[in-house]
Amino acid sequence: MKRFAKAMLLLVVAAGVSGCSNFEPWVKPYERDRLADPIMALDMDPVSSSYIMHVYEAREGARGGEGAAGGGCGCN
Repeated sequence: MKRFAKAMLLLVVAAGVSGCSNFEPWVKPYERDRLADPIMALDMDPVSSSYIMHVYEAREGARGGEGAAGGGCGCN
């Protein structure tokens, strides 16, 4: 029974590893224009979000909010 379990485990691991060996690109060159479409962006207004993130980092810097260093006064 142990031999069967080991063989099944080896088979499952081999199947998993062989699935990772696909070197073909997932996104074809002719499909990349769809991914570059502005509607696919996570952020609809990057300028506004950058400012909001800067204020958030300045405010939360003393507590380690987003990884920015500082005292939290917003003097930058």
